[in-house]
Amino acid sequence: MIDPAGWFTEIYPRHGSAFSLRIKARLHEEQTPFQKIEIFDTEWFGKLMVIDGCTMVSDRDNFLYHEMMTHPVLYAHPHPRRVWVIGGGDCGSLKEVLRHPEVEQAVQIEIDERVTRLAEIHFPDLCTSNADPRAELLFIDGIQWVRDAAPGSVDVIIVDSTDPVGPAEGLFNEAFYRECFRCLDQGGILVQQSESPLFHADLIEAMHGTMRRAGFADTRTFYFPQCIYPSGWWSGTMAGKDALGGFREAAALAKPFATRYYNVDIHKAAFATPEFLRRPLAVD
Repeated sequence: MIDPAGWFTEIYPRHGSAFSLRIKARLHEEQTPFQKIEIFDTEWFGKLMVIDGCTMVSDRDNFLYHEMMTHPVLYAHPHPRRVWVIGGGDCGSLKEVLRHPEVEQAVQIEIDERVTRLAEIHFPDLCTSNADPRAELLFIDGIQWVRDAAPGSVDVIIVDSTDPVGPAEGLFNEAFYRECFRCLDQGGILVQQSESPLFHADLIEAMHGTMRRAGFADTRTFYFPQCIYPSGWWSGTMAGKDALGGFREAAALAKPFATRYYNVDIHKAAFATPEFLRRPLAVD
């Protein structure tokens, strides 16, 4: 909501907190068959996309999320040739994936085409790889795509979804993870955004257990700042068909592209577990 003083505020009632940005103008508003999308011009964060009242992406801080949801998992895989991005309609994750020259095919599966079309207008920098010949953009149900895909047909699956409600609710359950496990080739890795470790530690713990029950041999969570999301602290959780050990450190050191946040030291540090999260995983 926007108050009379021009502040957009996303309220988190369960946690008695909120996040606000001063708005200069509302640039767009529409209700799609799936969700309400708004685009604002803010005073300091540039353009902001809001979906169903929740902040999704801003010009100022999107690089944190997009780099951390892509580079750690791609360097953790020995040879990521085939990549799926489920969700990710703003195309920022797709752009980062395609900066890896070893990627031969990247399919983005977004249920709401309007998210992508509005990103092309308002966040063009995130969409610069949409025409890459290795990229394929599909506007269909990601759950159905995974269900219909052939076994062993992908190396890395990146679930770049909204919160586990509404259209994204089905992306956080055992049935979906089992289908992802089936589609992943040997050594394959799934990574999914897993909310705030400060506000949603119960969700993160549940994800580890659900992923392992779905057949994954190993799961690990990494952490990174994300100031427009609840608590300002976010996470991603990886699930590997095999043990998740090290990563291709030499390749990451020699990466042929510039990043604003991700580097080898960040990769190592991101997987350090805070003490308050060091409790047994519910794997039964």
